[in-house]
Amino acid sequence: MDVGVRELRDSLSRYLAEVRSGRVVTVTDHGRPIARIVPVDRPTRLETLRAEGRVQAARARKRPPPEPVRSSGIVSDLVSEQRR
Repeated sequence: MDVGVRELRDSLSRYLAEVRSGRVVTVTDHGRPIARIVPVDRPTRLETLRAEGRVQAARARKRPPPEPVRSSGIVSDLVSEQRR
C-alpha cells in the first residue's frame, strides 16, 4: 500500500491500523518511495539474513577519516599537478 506524505499525515491513525493488521505501508514523496512502515513483529530483511547466518555484524568499527591535506592554491591546479 502506497501513501503520500500529506495523506499519511492527515490520516495517520487509519494507516497505523493497516500496519497493525499486518500490512506494509510505503510512504512516497512526489510519487517516489522514501520510507516503509512495517509491523513490529515482522523481522526486517537484515534481521532475517542475520538469523539465517548469511550476514554478520562488522567486527571492527570504521576507521576515522584521514586528516585533510593542507595546501595552498586552487584544487584544479593541484589536480593538474598530480596528473603530470
